[in-house]
Order: sequence, then structure tokens, then C-alpha cells
Amino acid sequence: MRASPDFDASSTAHLDAVHGGNAVYMAQLFERYRQDRQSVPPGLATYFDQFDAGDARANQGDFEGPSWQPRGNRIVAEGVGSADGAAIPSSNGQAVNGQAVSVSVADAGLDQGALAQAAADATRALMLIRNYRVLGHLYANLDPLGIKQRVDHPELDPASYGFTEAELDRPIFLGGQLGLEQASVRQILPVLQQIYCDKIGVEFMHIAEPVQKRWIQQRIEGIGNRTNFTPQGRQAILNALIKAEQFEIFLDRKFTGTKRFGLDGSEALIPGLEQIIKRGGQLGLKEVVLGMAHRGRLNVLANFITKPYRAVFSEFLGRSAHPEDVHGSGDVKYHLGASSDREFDGQPIHLSLAANPSHLEAVNPVVLGKVRAKQDQLKDRERRQVMGILLHGDAAFAGQGLVPESLDLSELEGYSTGGTVHVIVNNQIGFTTSPTNARSGPYCTEVAKMIEAPIFHVNGDDPEAVVHAARIASEYRMEFQKDVVLDIFCYRRFGHNEGDEPAFTQPQMYRVIKTHPTTASLYAEQLTSSGTLTKAQVETMTQDFRSLLDSEFDAAKEYKPNKADWLEGQWSGLKAVTQASGKEDARRGLTSLSDADFAALGKALSQAPDGFHLNRKLTRLLAAKAKMFTSGEGFDWATAEAMALGGLLLDGAPVRFTGQDVRRGTFSQRHAVYVDQENEATYTPLNSLTPEDGAKLEIINSPLSEAGVLGFEYGYSLAEPQALTIWEAQFGDFANGAQVIIDQFIASGESKWLRMSGLVMLLPHGYEGQGPEHSSARLERFMQLSAEDNWQVVNCTTPASYFHALRRQIHRDFRKPLIIMTPKSLLRHKQAVSKAEDFLNGSSFHRVLWDTQEIPDRSRIRRVVFCSGKVYYDLVEARKEQGLDDVVILRLEQLYPFPAEAIKTELAGYRQAELVWCQEEPKNMGAWLTVAPEFEPALKAAGCQQNRLSYAGRIAAASPATGSVSKHKLQQAELLQQALTGPLAV
Repeated sequence: MRASPDFDASSTAHLDAVHGGNAVYMAQLFERYRQDRQSVPPGLATYFDQFDAGDARANQGDFEGPSWQPRGNRIVAEGVGSADGAAIPSSNGQAVNGQAVSVSVADAGLDQGALAQAAADATRALMLIRNYRVLGHLYANLDPLGIKQRVDHPELDPASYGFTEAELDRPIFLGGQLGLEQASVRQILPVLQQIYCDKIGVEFMHIAEPVQKRWIQQRIEGIGNRTNFTPQGRQAILNALIKAEQFEIFLDRKFTGTKRFGLDGSEALIPGLEQIIKRGGQLGLKEVVLGMAHRGRLNVLANFITKPYRAVFSEFLGRSAHPEDVHGSGDVKYHLGASSDREFDGQPIHLSLAANPSHLEAVNPVVLGKVRAKQDQLKDRERRQVMGILLHGDAAFAGQGLVPESLDLSELEGYSTGGTVHVIVNNQIGFTTSPTNARSGPYCTEVAKMIEAPIFHVNGDDPEAVVHAARIASEYRMEFQKDVVLDIFCYRRFGHNEGDEPAFTQPQMYRVIKTHPTTASLYAEQLTSSGTLTKAQVETMTQDFRSLLDSEFDAAKEYKPNKADWLEGQWSGLKAVTQASGKEDARRGLTSLSDADFAALGKALSQAPDGFHLNRKLTRLLAAKAKMFTSGEGFDWATAEAMALGGLLLDGAPVRFTGQDVRRGTFSQRHAVYVDQENEATYTPLNSLTPEDGAKLEIINSPLSEAGVLGFEYGYSLAEPQALTIWEAQFGDFANGAQVIIDQFIASGESKWLRMSGLVMLLPHGYEGQGPEHSSARLERFMQLSAEDNWQVVNCTTPASYFHALRRQIHRDFRKPLIIMTPKSLLRHKQAVSKAEDFLNGSSFHRVLWDTQEIPDRSRIRRVVFCSGKVYYDLVEARKEQGLDDVVILRLEQLYPFPAEAIKTELAGYRQAELVWCQEEPKNMGAWLTVAPEFEPALKAAGCQQNRLSYAGRIAAASPATGSVSKHKLQQAELLQQALTGPLAV
């Protein structure tokens, strides 16, 4: 249908039909647009912009074109290739497939009708070019096995834009598109197909930022999306492939059937990784932190990280990766990390591969946290010196929730690392599951579009294409400090592991794989056919590496690790400590404040800057804090916390504190950052304590993520032991969502991988009738995971206890994670307060706290009730109401490591008393099941008549707490009565 003169060009709803009857009209509008963008309606101008990607604006002087092209009316496309890979020559004009096509519109001398036709052709051609940029990847030759058929997409067919066969050779004015002034459709197509549909498919048109989109377009179109490697460069690529292939062959021959999760079929990963760091080093990169799962890990360790081959072989022979004098359980060889220093073109790069469990993608946020910490240490504000590289499997990248959680962190101020390079080893299968059953989108990379990351899909059997795409990915990250994805399509030669039979489930794929040549052999044939190398040279390269592996294998038989690397670098000066290495008192640290620091904190926490418009409730709060410091009485939980953190800043230790709504506090108790009520400017009072270049508090409201953010903070704590790193759950039970990070990293990382952490987890916990999720932090889970002195679990009852527990994390010569069951109702409880003296004059953390009730005659004590946390105050109140003076209540402020010696001391004089454990949690939860057996030797050592504790608390339950307030109150009253006067029951 022909457009009428009053056609609504401001609407883009009808603009797809630019061929046929609308062509001349649209062409006239396009010509007007090219002369003056303001002369056409805004909607239409925006529409024309999207084909243009900046090139039409060249006429307006705001775009100069790619740096590798001469400027001016006749633009020359250096290095554009034809469809078969032959170079397209350039001259003073243009040449496409050998035909000169440089003709300007002015030269053409067209009449008005011809001009309209030319404009129509240009518009349609621009749409064709644009859709190759958008959709060309769908037709790209990506599958090295050739199983996935290339399917023609209708929008890549010139006929879809009204071009008939007779029009395919008509010259079309392009105005610099693809580096061409003028070309026919038949000449344009092979250029487009080489750039967008050969062995590399690029997705970048989803990016909203024009500068980034234009950068990628110029970078790939200006050189035909290929790199013309030197003979030396090609030899280096082949050498990396030979090493990757022969390493796997050697392991298969020496350790037949042993799991190694080999890189067979994905060998191009190794030269691709080397190109990323080589180019990064040229652009200022100094350190790289990597994370990956087990597929190809040993190959990466040996051939990229350069872990000694003899060390790898020694582990295959059954020896530990750790020195004999180091404690710990260790881990399987394809979970271990390593570090090394490499040099490319004179640029040293430090590499470290993070250890991780089999839980795919769980290491992602850990790597990001380590990168952020290292950037902070270097004061790398531009985030160009340290970079993360994450290696993924295709099924895991599409299926694991930690992938989008980690991607979501990439652009947030508190978590950004300046971009991560994601490399997907795309085996086109997940264990036994084909892609059609593993994801809903066309690619495993669809999730990366949530942050508008560019995606380079590349055929893994074309190592030059892999290295070329890797180079561009590295450049993009360094240029824009944003994430980028390199998706290497490859295959798994021997199934999920070397003992697996993949033909059970993918017989057709593995029939193809069985006869498919290796990547190294294909590339060697390419280089020998082109004369770059001789077959004798290739054989020499292969034999030399085999000989090296043989000698390393012989050396492995006597190889022993001579030292562990966990107390080097930032960890220098700290010690490896287990519970058996010292008495309990020796582990308290010097945590009290000086009088001067106490005074400085009082001033900082009770004042706001002049002219700052505080919320009226905060004004009252600051006045209350001022009264605490003046009177020395009534220090509440939030004030004690602020004093602990501020005191650490004064001691020179930075504090990083993150979690959901932590600035204000979930219960509106913290107010670590004030917000001006008129302009929303912010003020962090604790940061006024230190000079501009001093230690600072970084307190960050996190996204609504548990696993991703907790993993990030754990990673941060691994790299920065001199800072206090804290993560707070909004409610304690929300930590369920981060259980993999807790189980596999925080609880066991030191034992498995010799990696210490001082991370603090704050988990609100306490039964106030708020239902299952808002009551329990699942204390029982942390207690069950407690062993080998792996961490500390505390459930404090006073602000001072909390204060000292936080400060001892830094003021000791070792690091252990700290799990704190933090309160809710105690945040404002009138009895849950401390005095100034509790923070001063050598005060410290006590694992067991005494009863505050005066006890004149211990022999009269009928019952001793042990408890932990908030239930203490409920017990004290119930005891007072009933007028009981023969019951003592003792608090375990620390549940693990178990304070046996302190309990023995406190029980002196109560040997004949009844002994009870009271908890709010159901009997199968809380601390009971783990502390009960720990009490028995302590009671025996104290000479108690009763050899085990009785239990008072809720009965076993499936849910952590009731959702009924009335039922909660009834249960709470019953357990308190049972603890104070009820019959004993074990």
C-alpha cells in the first residue's frame, strides 16, 4: 500500500514496509534526514538512526569513522575480506571482490526519479546491513561438528527488502557503511557474511549505549572480523594447542580411566585465555583472578597458570597437594587453586585461580569479591589493573541462579570490578542433557543480555577466530570497564568424565566426534598447507613437549610440596591456628578502647554536620547517644556496634559492611548513614573519625541477593585480611538462599584449600512470635558444620559482648569466620544494655557470662540453667515474677569453639545442683543436639552430681517456629516454666 502524503512518520509502527509502494516516499524522507536530521519527525529520525549506527551522521561532522580508515568522502575499508577469506584490496577508491565501486552521489548525475530510486535502494540496503548486525550470528558457522545446521533467516535475505534478482547488481550508495562508498547487493552480501556469519557470530545490537555499540561495529567491520596473524603468532597458537592436547593424551595414557574432566575438544581455550591477558597487559592490566568449574581445570592449571606438571602428576599418584606439616582434609585435584606470575611482551601479569567445589558457578561471586579487594588494595579506582575471568560451562551458565546474581552486581557501585571477561566452554551438552532440554533461548548466553554485555560466539575449531574474539573481548573490557562474553562452541571428546559412556544418550553426536580430527591437527594442517610451518616442525614441537612431560612424570615420583602459600602476601604475619594450639584466654585479643578513642566516638556518634537536615527522630536518637557517653550508662546494641566499627577505623583497619538495607538497619536501629531530609545528601558519621586517606567504613545496601552477595564478601575477605568484612542477612533464615556459599566455602575452605577468612555473618535470630522465617537463623546448621576449629559461632546477650566479638576479628594474629546470631527485640530491650566500663580498661569478650542476680550462698542453689541469646532475658523476667532465688542462669555467649574450661570454672560451687539446658528453638534445632555431648566431659571435670544436662524447650518440629502469636506465647511460657521449676527430662 502506497503511503499517503499525511502518513504519520512520527510513528514507527508502519516503518517495516519500506519496499514496494512505500520505497520512493521513504527514500525521499531518508534523503531529507541525511541532509538535516531535524527536517523529519522525531520518530522517523530515531528509526533512521538505528540503521545508521552513527555513519549517516558523518555528513554532520560528529563521527569520523574507524581509526584505521582514511577520512573523507571516499572511505577505504582496509583489510575487509571476501567470503572465502581472500583479502579484498583497497585503493584510492573502493574495491569489493576486485571490482571498483567508489562513486559518490554527486558523480552519478542522477535525475529526481533516479535519485528517489537510489535513496530507496540505500534505505533498503541499510536495513539489510543492520539486520546482519542484529541477526547474522544466527547463520554463523559455529558448530565444529557440523551437527547444528545453519538455517537461513528471512531477514538476511535481500528479497525480504524488495530486492529482485535483477536489482542485485545495481550500485547502491552506502555512505561509508562497511567502509564502502558504493556497492551492489551482490557485492555487499559476502562482506556481511564474512563479518557476521563466518566462524564468529557477534551479538551487540542489544546494547543501548551508542558509543559501545559503535566501538564493536567499527572494531569488527574495519578488518572483516579477522586478524591477520604473523607466522610467529600462528606458531604460538599451534604450540598452545599442542600442549593442551598432548597434556590430556599423556594423562589418559598414564592414568587411564581416572577422572580428569579433560579439555579434549576445547583446546582452543588455552590460546584464547593467553590472548586475553596478553592484550590486557598491553592496556595496563597487572593481575587476573580466575574462577572455573572442573572441565579443563587441570589443563588450565598446567598450561595457563603454569602449575608445575610434576605437581599435577604427583596428585594423580595419590599424594597431597599440601605439605605434610599442614593440617586439613584437602580436596580432589580438579577443585584446587593455584597462582603464578607470567610475562607477555615484557608485561608481568599475576594469575590466581580460585579454589572451588563442584557446585557449578558458586565460585563466580567469590572471584568478584577477590578482584574488588585487590583493586581496593592498589587504590585502582579506574579498575584497570585487576580483572576477573570466569570460565563457565554452557548448561551451567544458562541454568545456575548465581550467574544472574553475579551479573547483577557488575554495575553496582559497591560491587563493580570494572567488568569481567566471561569465557564459556560450550560443549553443546550438559552432562547428558542436550541444549533443547537445558534452556529456553537460542543460546546459553541469553542471561548476559540483562546487563547488555556483548557476546562473541566463536567456532572452537578455528583457533585464530577464538584468539581474535578473545582479543576484542579483552579490549572491550579495558575500554569500557564492562562485562563481556566469549562463547566458544566446541565439544566433549570423552563424555562428562573419562569413565562415562556418552553414546548412551547422544549416539549421533559421538559418532561424529569419534572421527572428528582434533583442533590441533586441523590447525597444523592449515599451517603446513599454507607454508607457515613444515610437517617436520610440527612433529618436533609435539615430540619436544612429550619429552618434557615424560621427564616431569619421572620427577613427580619424588615431588613433595615444600611450603603452603596461604600466609604470604597480604596474609604475611598472620598464623595458622587450631583450637589445640593455645588456651582459650589466649584467643581473646586486646579489644578494649582507650579513653581518647572512646571520647572521639562519643563526639562522632552524637553530632551531625552544621546545616545537615536530620530526620527529627534521628535528632532524638543522637541526643540519646550523647547521654550514653556522658553518663557512661545504657549503651544499646547499635551504639556498641558503631563503637566497635569506629574503633577499628581509629586502629587503621577498614570496614566493609554489606547486606540488604544495612545502612539504616532492617529494624531501623543502625542509622550508619544519615540522609539529609531536603536534598538526600548522605553523611557517614564514623568516616569523620579518620583523615581523608585513613581507614574508612564502606557500608552498602546490597541487591536482594543472598548467595551472590555473601559469596562476594567471602571472596573479599580472602584477599583482604586487614579489613573487617561483614555480611548481614535481613532475617537470619534468609541465609538459606546462600547455603552453598556457607557449606562449601565459609565452613570448609580452610580445611580443604588452606584459605583463611575473617568474614563476619550477622544473622538476626530470636523467637518473638514472628513466624518461621523471621525467628530462626538456623543455628543448628552452623553448629552441625562446626569442627576442626573452622569458625566461631556466638549468640551474644549484651552489647559489650557483641562489641568485643567484632573487634577481636582484627585484633588477633589469625583469622576465622565469625557467625553471630544477632537479636531483634534485644536491640531496644531495657535490660540488654552495657556500661562504659564494659568497653574500656582491658575489658574483653567472655565466652560464658555469669548471672547478674546476687548469689550470697551457692549451696542454696537448686538449679543451674544454661542458655544462649535472647531467651536469657525471658528466663530472668520469669524468675523475678515467680520470686525464685535458688536458680542460677548462665549464658553461653560463644557456642563454638565450645568453652569447656569456662563452664568448668562457673560450675564451681554448684556440683549438687540440677543442670538444665534451655532454648527457644525446637529440640531438633538450635544448639541442643551439638552442645549436649560437649557438656558431659565438662560436668565430669567439674565434679557435678549430674553427668548430663536436662532439656527445656520446644518439642521437635518440622518448621522452625509457629506463625500464631498466641501459640508462640503459650509455648514460650511452657519452656520457661519447664526450665525454672519443671521436672528434669533429658
